[in-house]
Amino acid sequence: MVQFNAPRLDTAFAALSDSTRRGILERLGRADASISELADTFGMTLTGMKKHVGVLEQAGLVATAKVGRVRTCSLGARRLDDEAAWIERYRQLWSARFDELDRIVAELQQSPTTPPRAPR
Repeated sequence: MVQFNAPRLDTAFAALSDSTRRGILERLGRADASISELADTFGMTLTGMKKHVGVLEQAGLVATAKVGRVRTCSLGARRLDDEAAWIERYRQLWSARFDELDRIVAELQQSPTTPPRAPR
């Protein structure tokens, strides 16, 4: 059985739970950007964007580097392999359960129905 580091999963899923942070990751997937550029893109204050970037940075999903007065953000080195494996494990579990349910339904549909009992 695959062992998962729960705090790491918790941190990553917490970071990904916010649509703005997911948008930031998508934006950084196209090109690096400064915090100011990200704030403009998402219509946020610099302070708000710094908080979002900080959460992503803590999860290892974003890396920042300060060059002069500009802090540039890029995708972090950490990939979501553990999270994808965790999701896949549950996808397989649910897939197996639904396959079994389909089998039971098909079996019930093929079996002859018993006539209803006469009321007493």
